[in-house]
Amino acid sequence: MASNEQLKEKVENALKEIRSFLQAEGGDCELVDVSDGIAKVKLVGSCAGCPFAQITLTMRVEKIIKERVPEIKEVVNVAE
Repeated sequence: MASNEQLKEKVENALKEIRSFLQAEGGDCELVDVSDGIAKVKLVGSCAGCPFAQITLTMRVEKIIKERVPEIKEVVNVAE
């Protein structure tokens, strides 16, 4: 099984694919942590207050991360 650091790197690479889509809408997504098969991300910019943020998180961010990093079972949005 991959270490948390290896998983973080894989998730970051998956986020690179997603960022252009989010940035085109004035937002972005930051990786906060990876542990126990859960990737914690923070939606920022226009994504942070968007009423469609949960849909974007589930249908885009989580879908792509899970496809690229099968060890990840869930992606959650966390606020600081």
